[in-house]
Amino acid sequence: MFKKSLISLAATVAVSTTAIAATEQDVENSFYPYKNGVPSFEGLSVGMTINQGNVDQFKEILDPAMYQFIKNGDTEIKIGETTSFDLHSSYVEATKANLPNVKLGDQPGELTGSLAGRPFPEEPSMDDPRAGEKLAWNYKYGYNWGDSASIMPFYWKFRDMKSGKLERTLKFNFHFLNFTHRTQQEPTPAITPNPSNLFRGIYVQVLEPFDVKNTQLLIQRFEDDLKRDNAYLYLGFQRRVRRLSSGQVTDSFLGSDVMIEDFEGYNGRISDMKWTYKGTRDMLVPMYNHNEMELDAESHQDDEGYQVVAFGGKGNCFPNVTYQLRKVYEVESSSVDPNHPISKRQHYIDAQTFTIPRNITYDRKGDMWKSWSIGQAHPDHHLPQNKGTGVAIDDAFTMIDMQAQHCTTGQFKGIVDPTLTPPSKMTVQNLRASGR
Repeated sequence: MFKKSLISLAATVAVSTTAIAATEQDVENSFYPYKNGVPSFEGLSVGMTINQGNVDQFKEILDPAMYQFIKNGDTEIKIGETTSFDLHSSYVEATKANLPNVKLGDQPGELTGSLAGRPFPEEPSMDDPRAGEKLAWNYKYGYNWGDSASIMPFYWKFRDMKSGKLERTLKFNFHFLNFTHRTQQEPTPAITPNPSNLFRGIYVQVLEPFDVKNTQLLIQRFEDDLKRDNAYLYLGFQRRVRRLSSGQVTDSFLGSDVMIEDFEGYNGRISDMKWTYKGTRDMLVPMYNHNEMELDAESHQDDEGYQVVAFGGKGNCFPNVTYQLRKVYEVESSSVDPNHPISKRQHYIDAQTFTIPRNITYDRKGDMWKSWSIGQAHPDHHLPQNKGTGVAIDDAFTMIDMQAQHCTTGQFKGIVDPTLTPPSKMTVQNLRASGR
């Protein structure tokens, strides 16, 4: 028995060691998966619509929740052309520069040698027991929002899915800033001084309605993944800053269907979850050119002429955007905390951008509970200032509680502009100052 255990351990170590020996060819394959052609599926063509009548034909390239929505007649999806979302060349070059240095530690949440870029650009292997964890690191240190960006404004709408009734609209500003792992916006690769050794800051401010106006959320994520995030909430009506416990990030955020942990597809530590790679597949996901979609001038139209994405389908819970057939990594995460309110999330990670356009959340009994979609818009077909940034722009989200038949939708104006998010915004002092 002991001999068998040693052999098994040796094999695991060998696989892990081999898997990190990435090459520059791995980098090219990772960032440019469509350079030799795009995926196809029998019967699927650009411009067609998948609906209740033909969905069974395409079940293989849909996730289970989206298949169910279409099968039930809740929505239908139009197929767009598969396009390359090329990330900024600085991020690609940083990946190449770090190739020999990046290694997993002995336990989940430990990583060494990752200065900037994609930590593990090699293709994942089912034989690698830590492949899921490596993909999670690629997501954490991905180029989602680049080095910094803002959403100004950001509309959240709460809807009864059965009646279509709009119950409530919240208007926010969101800000994202990477203190480390920076490749494009100066300074690179890190902002100094950074005495707390933060990796990322997220700052949220509620603008409307009046009863929650000036509620603010600040999340400070450390470079050390084993350290718990600092999370602070400023309540406008109390005029004080309250520190959130770790359990509160899984509560409903301001009465929505979204947890703080749900932001962007997953907003937590690598070490909080067990990550399992389930395979690579071609799948339909919401990625598109914003300027070519159906837009909603009633919800937002500003002096620049910018309009947000329109919604339709059952309860107006589904963004009216096109879906592309793309290479996707399927990864399952389950909490190491037995008291966590969910049993697992099924993440469908876009293999080129490492964003998470589709997620399914399962309740503690193992039943499908919530469906997350976040549409990714190509930066070259969005605001003029986003062109050339290489950032896949978060553009429209929906979180559908399938059991309660309720949804929270989000409409974005995403802006890649470092002047909008100075480091001072990611401080408790800013919460107090903005509150006044």
